[in-house]
Amino acid sequence: MNLTHLDENQRPKMVDVSDKNQTTRIAIASGIIEMSQDAYDAIVSEKTKKGPVLQTAVIAAIMGVKKTSDLIPMCHPLNLSGINCNIKELNELPGFKLTVTAKLTGQTGVEMEALTGTSIGLLTIYDMVKAIDKGMIIRNVQLETKSGGKNGNYQR
Repeated sequence: MNLTHLDENQRPKMVDVSDKNQTTRIAIASGIIEMSQDAYDAIVSEKTKKGPVLQTAVIAAIMGVKKTSDLIPMCHPLNLSGINCNIKELNELPGFKLTVTAKLTGQTGVEMEALTGTSIGLLTIYDMVKAIDKGMIIRNVQLETKSGGKNGNYQR
């Protein structure tokens, strides 16, 4: 299989998507952050010194989606039509699951955007409560679904 980010001389390149059809493309990614009970309780009760952790994580995730092409060299700048974030409390861990959906109508997919948004949102949670728990674990950042494009649909 040939890698599309290398030219015939094995040099890095950005894929030319100009001949691809515009389709509606949606990607959903998720990830989990596991933490101490003290850190979890501080977030849920909104008693952290840095402000509302979960709301800030959602804003950071949205910004992460929008800035993906600035962070990952071969990603195209995209005209996104929608970004949605959901944070679920996982009191049994304790921790949180962040799910990010990215959507557009265009010539390239949004998987990297959804994955980047998820990562940035989870890192923001870590940053805001690291004074309470430096041992937090971010895990299972993964693509859940993607639709649209030449390769069709994917479901984990």
